[in-house]
Amino acid sequence: MLSRLPLCAAIALTALALLSVPGCGVRGSLEAPKGQKTDTGGATPGKPGEPVPHKPSILDPLIR
Repeated sequence: MLSRLPLCAAIALTALALLSVPGCGVRGSLEAPKGQKTDTGGATPGKPGEPVPHKPSILDPLIR
């Protein structure tokens, strides 16, 4: 029984190491490639520091 403990610990550490390897990848940038036109979806850019207008919602009476 006592000899199984180191074996189980080694298996658990190996499994943990194998599961953590995929998390070490490098993420690509979020910028579009040069020369490619991007679709903004009709969004209009705002000015920094300008408050966002409130859009009414069904849940407003519950929140206020």
